[in-house]
Amino acid sequence: MDWDNARIFLAIQRAGTLRGAAEQLQIDQATVGRRLNAMEKSLGARLFLRTPAGYVATPAGDLAVAAVEKMELAADQLQRQMQGIDERLCGVVRIAATDTMAKHVLMPAMQQLAADHPAIRVVLTTSTQVSNLTRREADLAVRSLRPTSPDLISRHLKRLAVGLYASRSYVKKHGQPQPGTALAGHDVVIYQRAVSASQLESICGESTANARVAMEVSSGLMLIEAVAAGLGIGELPTHMGDTVPQLVRIWPERAEPYDMWLVLHSDLNRTARVRAVADAIVAAYDRL
Repeated sequence: MDWDNARIFLAIQRAGTLRGAAEQLQIDQATVGRRLNAMEKSLGARLFLRTPAGYVATPAGDLAVAAVEKMELAADQLQRQMQGIDERLCGVVRIAATDTMAKHVLMPAMQQLAADHPAIRVVLTTSTQVSNLTRREADLAVRSLRPTSPDLISRHLKRLAVGLYASRSYVKKHGQPQPGTALAGHDVVIYQRAVSASQLESICGESTANARVAMEVSSGLMLIEAVAAGLGIGELPTHMGDTVPQLVRIWPERAEPYDMWLVLHSDLNRTARVRAVADAIVAAYDRL
């Protein structure tokens, strides 16, 4: 089976459309269609039903998905192993992190990395979604959850904490909330359910049952901006909230700890450029 055709087939299955697969692989849509036709012809089977909602795998397509995913895992493993013996301090390293972590910690780290190793090019992806390191969506990830996969190496970076914050203008207008009142009479800014369902129930240990949800956001950077704009009280990392002049800490004695982890695939642990980027990130967290 032609691997180029197979990986395009897998992209169609995951995206559901030729256009989505083309965007994912950064090739033109016509090429995606030709490659699919070639794979179906070589296997003598129809792999997708073309429906108004998109491409849906046939029974033959479902069998092909299982086989092609094994091919993908083998190809990714070979690539990681080849990278693992690479001692050159140059090339591309992909990092996944949230936008707040990128702004407050990774940017200073990347400044130092660029000064020390200018031949390393960083591809930074900021998202609240967890990148799949096994599928090489990233080489390194900074996460607040320690992974359980035996293929991944994790290093503890720092124990941090979140607290409650509001803008000075908000506090002047609404006053400070009383503990134990479930934030009665106050507005809150929280994450969307898909990002953090727990904030629909409480923030920093205080129920939000009596609060008015003024805004739901999808990223940490927007959460900080919304709180700073006076839209409501929000739960922010203290090392970030304390640096914003227009914010005040609500109930400074209350904080919820969390841990940050640096995660990479074990096959990349000995790659020089990946280790250099990892060391820069570790040093940046040490300076927090």
